[in-house]
Amino acid sequence: MRCFVGIDLGSTTTKAVVVDESTRVLGRGITNSRSNYDTAAAVSKQEALIDARFTLFRRGLSAVPALAGRIDSFLGDLERAFRHVQYLGQLDDLEATCMRNRGGLRFAGSEKALARTLGEVFRELRAESAALFAPGAKRRSDFFRDIAGSRFMALADPVCRAEGLSFDLVLNVYDKSIIEVENRPPAGADQGKFLQALENTLAAAGTAIPAGEVARAVRAALEIPLEEAYVVGTGYGRVRLPFPKEHIRSEILCHGLGAHVMYPDTRTVLDIGGQDTKAIQVDPEGIVENFQMNDRCAAGTGRYLGYVADEMKMGLHELGPMALTAQKTLRINSTCTVFAGAEIRDRLALGDRREDILAGLHRAIVLRAMSIISRSGGIRDQFTFTGGVAKNEAAVRELRKLVKENYGEVTININPESIYTGALGAAVFAQRAVAA
Repeated sequence: MRCFVGIDLGSTTTKAVVVDESTRVLGRGITNSRSNYDTAAAVSKQEALIDARFTLFRRGLSAVPALAGRIDSFLGDLERAFRHVQYLGQLDDLEATCMRNRGGLRFAGSEKALARTLGEVFRELRAESAALFAPGAKRRSDFFRDIAGSRFMALADPVCRAEGLSFDLVLNVYDKSIIEVENRPPAGADQGKFLQALENTLAAAGTAIPAGEVARAVRAALEIPLEEAYVVGTGYGRVRLPFPKEHIRSEILCHGLGAHVMYPDTRTVLDIGGQDTKAIQVDPEGIVENFQMNDRCAAGTGRYLGYVADEMKMGLHELGPMALTAQKTLRINSTCTVFAGAEIRDRLALGDRREDILAGLHRAIVLRAMSIISRSGGIRDQFTFTGGVAKNEAAVRELRKLVKENYGEVTININPESIYTGALGAAVFAQRAVAA
């Protein structure tokens, strides 16, 4: 099967989308962006190809009568089992790297204690790993560095105390090693990992699943080759992607086309990403007619929200839900990341509630975006909101209010997968490059 890949290298995350020859989405992948852009591109593409395999599994399993009405549940179990196998492989790599790096951080009499400490921490990480991927398990992140890092710190502290070892020493080894592991090209998702996950899933299901039929369907899907016909890159860091110039497209073009593919009647697109805000006007074919972007600073973008989260000592994902509980919306005068911290501290010192401050911050961000939209030509029906900030419910609420106030009743499209809009547009450009 020929497939076409689009990669969107953003300032905080790198996304990839794989489409088939009919531009139907086969898979999506995402990873955190790094200084090693080759690795970020490779990891996101690998994740999209893994997702594409699950799309093929779904198609194959739809022919198994005994799974009628149960495919979603089975695939959910299979994906969790696969992610567990993948996670254990990454832990093996990280432990081996830590053991190598401990030799460069020796202190008198500490080498054996350091080896014992690392060994015990990784034993505990493996022992608790199944619970991380159990049905209903809640994880604050899907990225290996975040999952492993938070648990490593929690488990290492008591082990260090028991060994009489400096926690900072262990932390130094971990910090050096996780960077190496994260910046290594991915090992790949070979058939062995999928088959191990399948074996684990069928064993857990027992006689509730027709193992023979299911195994044959999954194995047949694994035999379908995914031939990478063409790749197009875009995004904030596109100039650093390891592609020839003819395989690079601008963010504006990709976001405009991606929004059109998702919603063919789209005429205005707003994208608030980690680094910039874009307002784009497209024609009925998804071709860009006009656009405007924020100026050089990151005011009113996802990075600004990240700064606010740090200032308030909260998770980025917590900002929107807290803002929705506000009793009033305070007026915030600045969306500049340089001055935001001072204004937040002043507000808190005056006794203002965090919820009300956050409501004001979200409104200020959307007001800035509305100004950019106005300069691009205003909002025409239909209007599509994309980017990571489109997942923030408080920002969406303020956007709906301000659009109605300024433009009346307009259809507003917000796709749960909107963070992949740029990568989707790039993938469609890749398909068109070959089709032409």
